[in-house]
Amino acid sequence: VFCCGCIDSSERGIVQNMGKYSHTAAPGFNFICWPFQTLSGITTKVQQVDVKTSTKTKDNVTVTITTAVQFAVDPNKVEDFFFKINEPERQIAAHVENVVRSQIPKMDLDTVFLAKDEMAHAVMDELSRSMAPYGVQIYCCLMPEMLPDAAVLRAMNEINAARRLREANLEKAEAEKLQLVKRAEAEAEAKHLSGLGTAKMRQAITDGFQTSIQSMQHSCGMDAKEVVHMMLVTQYLDTLKDFAHSGRSAILVPHGASAVTDIETQMRNGLLQARLLGEQAAVDV
Repeated sequence: VFCCGCIDSSERGIVQNMGKYSHTAAPGFNFICWPFQTLSGITTKVQQVDVKTSTKTKDNVTVTITTAVQFAVDPNKVEDFFFKINEPERQIAAHVENVVRSQIPKMDLDTVFLAKDEMAHAVMDELSRSMAPYGVQIYCCLMPEMLPDAAVLRAMNEINAARRLREANLEKAEAEKLQLVKRAEAEAEAKHLSGLGTAKMRQAITDGFQTSIQSMQHSCGMDAKEVVHMMLVTQYLDTLKDFAHSGRSAILVPHGASAVTDIETQMRNGLLQARLLGEQAAVDV
């Protein structure tokens, strides 16, 4: 009895005569002589198997590594795959675990995370060499997940948190230091400018006094001492007037018909005493 069978584009068919391999059927419509012939479909799609391997690192940390292996049946070796291998996923898992458990104990935990790509290449090379005789093509090997023991993972997170906190404190201290330096520079600049302003003010006052003295000498025929005495008395009276106008201060000053003369006399005597002291100090030196 002739029967028909259809093979999908993503498959190849194995035709057997009484259990013996006859030929590989191509995708499409195929005839077989049943019950003497049988037709079995083999997919050639890329498949993935995830292998979880638990092992210890060089520093005695238990780590669970997930290896994702993507493989497919070689369309030209469907016969080898169908007749030579059983449960290819288990054989792939065995090879993966063998490579991982031979590599991880040689590394500490930090090196394991850094050497992930190298281990994936080593697994792919081993699988490609071992599975090629069975018609299995290895397309890619990935290690998407590496999980240390929960206690170790928690300790690593605490170490990272402490390191980042220390860096944050250092940055904060640097910012405060910069603020203090800038504030000190601003204060120094302000004092410098204030000193320049005070010096200019005093220079202006000195120039004003000098101009006033020269003007009064020429206009009134007074000598320099008399002019200074008169200016001191005038400034004294101006100060009393400012006290009176401010309304917030009180000062008791003896006053009479000779008050102005007394004030002038006191100022003159003070100046004379200061001059005598200066002359005596110069003689002593």
